[in-house]
Amino acid sequence: MNTNILSVISDTQKKVNFSGSILIKNEHHILAESSYGYANRADQIKNSLATRYGIASGCKLFTAIAICQLVEAGVLSFETRLKDCLDIDFPHFDETITVHHLLTHTAGIPDYFDEEVMDDFEELWTKTPMYKIRNLEEFLPFFQYEPMKYKVEEQFHYNNAGYILLGLIIEQTTQLSFHTYVEKKILHKAHMRNSGYFELDALPKHTALGYIDFPDDKWKTNIYSLPAKGGADGGAFVTVYDLSRLWNSLLNHELLNKEYTTRLLTPHTETNNENSFYGYGLWIEKRERAIFKYHIMGYDPGVSFHSAFYPKSAVTAVICSNKSRGAFHIMNAVEEEMFSSY
Repeated sequence: MNTNILSVISDTQKKVNFSGSILIKNEHHILAESSYGYANRADQIKNSLATRYGIASGCKLFTAIAICQLVEAGVLSFETRLKDCLDIDFPHFDETITVHHLLTHTAGIPDYFDEEVMDDFEELWTKTPMYKIRNLEEFLPFFQYEPMKYKVEEQFHYNNAGYILLGLIIEQTTQLSFHTYVEKKILHKAHMRNSGYFELDALPKHTALGYIDFPDDKWKTNIYSLPAKGGADGGAFVTVYDLSRLWNSLLNHELLNKEYTTRLLTPHTETNNENSFYGYGLWIEKRERAIFKYHIMGYDPGVSFHSAFYPKSAVTAVICSNKSRGAFHIMNAVEEEMFSSY
């Protein structure tokens, strides 16, 4: 264990009251691992390294890997048009939208949760109860008949609906449910034995409840704030060790061959932040024109998550929290301690 990293983590945890688990490792050693807070506050069950956490949009990487697997298998291409690989009507969508556009958030389609229109994710469920959202097609009414937001390739616009469409493409191409495909072809192959897409009203043991805190020290769980079951845009549950296994399997070409792993990790489009790019299902940050890190992140009510692989040092970091904030603060503190000279 690296005592400096552990000290930085401990100090940051106290400042932000972080609740969750942390794993920092390199190729040969665990540099830091720790857990804080409760997986179940009412029964005072503590979080541990075996706890499963929601990772929200962090699992867009699963969807991107699945699409790349289908391209590698020759049953799909990145240039395949949406209208040619999904038998669903989108009357106002541009007919030139491709799989590549959806993967890179450059399709210009409307999102089902647009932060420019609404501030609170819970606003989505005022008309459609969240407990009815358990399959990908149940997201369609939120955006299927809306007009394009931008022209195709006009700009990067982070978009959950695009990944819902990718999940539906996976289902139509494989004739498997999205959840079944990911579990068989990604989670099992990466030895992520304790991870999966679990229903919020039927969580398995060792799964953290997500907590939403209020200024008066009261709180509630997120069971009425999210879809009952996550989909292709987010909502899986993982342990910190399982997520580190995903990075290992991906980078060692156990999920995709070298060509398609490289394609997934390529900076395809600039995002709206300096030195920030998007590959397929993950973010890429450059420093001094070199890749500093590949990273994924996710935020939902009662969920905050960050994970990264730093190629120069071969360090993997996984920070999972069952609160709406905290993971970024831990990640930022660890990076400042480990990579301040980069």
